[in-house]
Amino acid sequence: MNGTDEVRSLPDWRVLIVGGASGMGKTGVGRALARRYDVPVVEVDDIVEALLAVTLPEHLPEVHFWRTHPEAARRTPESVVERQIAIAETLAPAIEAVVANHVGTDTPVILEGDYVLPGPATPEGPVRAVFLHEDDEGQVTANYLRREPEAGPQRHRACVSVLYGRWLAAQARAADVPVVAPRPWEDLAGRVAEAVENASTKAVVSTGTAAT
Repeated sequence: MNGTDEVRSLPDWRVLIVGGASGMGKTGVGRALARRYDVPVVEVDDIVEALLAVTLPEHLPEVHFWRTHPEAARRTPESVVERQIAIAETLAPAIEAVVANHVGTDTPVILEGDYVLPGPATPEGPVRAVFLHEDDEGQVTANYLRREPEAGPQRHRACVSVLYGRWLAAQARAADVPVVAPRPWEDLAGRVAEAVENASTKAVVSTGTAAT
């Protein structure tokens, strides 16, 4: 390991949320950060799959939506984004329960996924967050093509991803959560770690100033 990837002692957070739309590089940076901090990764997709396995569509219609309405993925990008937002908001209580469990049991974890929102983040507390956003549709199309070459160019999906990513980024900024551009890829994990640490330092300084 080089100096940027060295394993650190227990981080001062207990949950690090890595959010953003699909195709932004979350999975790769999540794994890099897991090595950096020597903590496991929980993928929100696994939470979704667990809920799908133990509920029926009438219980959680939003979570089951893509399975019960597969044709909806071909609607206008704006329509698809509206549905993604609704799903993220429906999943929020389940994700917050996972966050609370890790905080309560003092077990650090990185939580990564498309449907995680910045709501649980506490910049000066045990839950930190950073969101990745790439605003170039052409780049996101290229990302998908590199990851899934057999599918060919996925321009509609890339458009959806950028629109949903803009909404997530706006939510993050409103919550004082850092938003990081994925490129350049080479130093992304380091930039994400720095953004999280800087946000924490800024919050502590702000709190200390207010108290004096």
